[in-house]
Amino acid sequence: MLSVRGLARLSRSAYTRGRWVYSSLGSGNSSPLLEQSTHSCSPVQSSQEVLGCRVIYSWVSNGISSVGQQLQFHSSSAAEEQLDPFSLVADELSLLANRLRSMVVAEVPKLASAAEYFFKMGVEGKRFRPTVLLLMATALNTPIPRSTPDAAIGTLSMELRSRQQCIAEITEMIHVASLLHDDVLDDADTRRGIGSLNFVMGNKLAVLAGDFLLSRACVALASLKNTEVVSLLAKVVEHLVTGETMQMTTTSDQRCSMEYYMQKTYCKTASLISNSCKAIALLAGQTAEVSILAYEYGKNLGLAFQLIDDVLDFTGTSTSLGKGSLSDIRHGIITAPILFAMEEYPELRAVVDQGFDKSENVNRALEYLAKSRGIQRTRELAAKHANLASAAIDSLPENDDEDVQRSRRALVELTQRVITRTK
Repeated sequence: MLSVRGLARLSRSAYTRGRWVYSSLGSGNSSPLLEQSTHSCSPVQSSQEVLGCRVIYSWVSNGISSVGQQLQFHSSSAAEEQLDPFSLVADELSLLANRLRSMVVAEVPKLASAAEYFFKMGVEGKRFRPTVLLLMATALNTPIPRSTPDAAIGTLSMELRSRQQCIAEITEMIHVASLLHDDVLDDADTRRGIGSLNFVMGNKLAVLAGDFLLSRACVALASLKNTEVVSLLAKVVEHLVTGETMQMTTTSDQRCSMEYYMQKTYCKTASLISNSCKAIALLAGQTAEVSILAYEYGKNLGLAFQLIDDVLDFTGTSTSLGKGSLSDIRHGIITAPILFAMEEYPELRAVVDQGFDKSENVNRALEYLAKSRGIQRTRELAAKHANLASAAIDSLPENDDEDVQRSRRALVELTQRVITRTK
């Protein structure tokens, strides 16, 4: 069977022209979220379009429908063997983790203790986002001109890598800050298998710790002295606030809209990784076309990641997820599995509108979900986004450097791991 990698290579020239195909069911309105020139997450008019599902690139739409929902990988060639993406950058991640811990030191001991809560050894997570960004930095590596003196080559290379590492650090600080704030808003009592900061130290200190991390991220961002990168990551913070506000202030129709859900998901999850990937490309001096490819990889990877997160909220256990199972629906948050189930069983809408303060409503919703294809369709949508992320990497300009090729294969491997993970 023809693989996604093969399809992307056949369609490389079409991708670089950046043409879109909009196939909405009835409405010609398009989401500004999908335009290349702006990455806004303001609500769009049509309630029938689904971000990333019904709006796809012309160069890959036919290929994806023929390939199916799952990623295909070459297994016969040693060059295509699966890699462990995390091990490729393990040493660099260790250095980055040490720097992060030193960056959140504060003059007030209590604030410092709160700020470093999720940067401590053992509870720092897998560092998914920094891993993606470090791999992207290598994947976009371009040879330094031969006219450059040998003595300067190493200095230029190290300086660029240091600036790209800074993006990874900034991204992780923004991410952790958002977790601290989210836990306060959600009144969560666990995070990553331990007590949440707001549960351990109180809401006020948790909010202040999140603010402190954002301020540290801003200082690091300013040190890069790149106005376009500063603008990108400032927009990310705006998206995080917008996404959380969208979640808190939904109308009944918005809660039941797949389009609205996908816009919120972009703001809360995908904006950070997509714009950070683009920042990596910009610092490397890449073209606008390559920067868009990096952005598209991050956007689709982030959307796939959150879709699987939403599945795991129903199928995972408290131990594996590090949080209470069914936490979203118990907080009244309607995600893709329920939205898809509602399409099959419109009577579920009445249950959703009643809310989930009562356990019997939760149980009724789960009954509808169990007999629907909600979980399966969410996984299929995640796979479509993973395919698009993989195809974006395959469409990058060819590069014979072994490290570049290895990092690109690792980025593709991450797309598969995202949609097959169990926690």
